[in-house]
Amino acid sequence: MRFVIQRVKEADVKVGEEIIGQIGKGYLVLIGVTDSDDQAAADKMIRKMIGLRIFEDEQGKTNLSLADVDGSLLLVSQFTLYANCRKGNRPSFIKAGSPEHANALYEYIVSECRKAVPEVQTGRFGAEMDVRLVNDGPFTILLDSEEL
Repeated sequence: MRFVIQRVKEADVKVGEEIIGQIGKGYLVLIGVTDSDDQAAADKMIRKMIGLRIFEDEQGKTNLSLADVDGSLLLVSQFTLYANCRKGNRPSFIKAGSPEHANALYEYIVSECRKAVPEVQTGRFGAEMDVRLVNDGPFTILLDSEEL
């Protein structure tokens, strides 16, 4: 499982012309799932993500968590995080989880995050989406369940 966490000042996701998710200060999280991922891996990733201290305190040090700044989450499923570009110039997505498995884990992640974070917005699984953000920093972190 892979999370690309971007600390944002604001972010939104649109399907067509409709904004379906929008946040202010918080994290835009792109979520990639592979078939070997399970709820235990998701739980570990969620705990790590929510516990990250990557917001600045009064002294300008990255010492505050999402909860400390009353931050929000915008969670967007993105199978392209498992792109394999080793052969040729056309990426292969064979390592991306099957749509059924990936959607089930994505929905699990959303529901678990809603238990811990007051404001959680989402994209739409499998939809063509436009994602807009103002990256704060910029500050971007990649979490990979195989490395936690």
